[in-house]
Amino acid sequence: MKPFLILLPALSVAACSPVRVESTTQAPDVDFASYKTYNFLDVTARNEDAFRGSSANVDELKRAVAREMELRGYRRADTPELWVNIGVVTEEKVQTRETNIQWDGPRYIGQRNYHWQSQQVPTGTYREGTATVDVVDAARNQQIW
Repeated sequence: MKPFLILLPALSVAACSPVRVESTTQAPDVDFASYKTYNFLDVTARNEDAFRGSSANVDELKRAVAREMELRGYRRADTPELWVNIGVVTEEKVQTRETNIQWDGPRYIGQRNYHWQSQQVPTGTYREGTATVDVVDAARNQQIW
């Protein structure tokens, strides 16, 4: 059984936008029942510059992961058996729409020497991101999920 696959719904609930799971990989021969405690890696253990502006996203993901871990019987501890590392990288994107001759074309053409071509017009901005959740065996310092 892969108990950590159940964390995926928590991640989708935690996010405000649609979630697409790219991959889930579990180390072979890992017995998750043998672990009882977990905690989250400190932000200073990661490249902090890559996570600027996304701390609210990380906090929301932490709450969702903690809820799912505790539902499965794991308890949070200062010296855990499992480390959970959550990372979020976001990028500013521009939302566009395609122009339409019916709505965006001129009302007066003049000498009928006119050429119109559709184009992309910016309408707003949004943030798109990637979240990663890694689970590490604290004693062996080895990623297991």
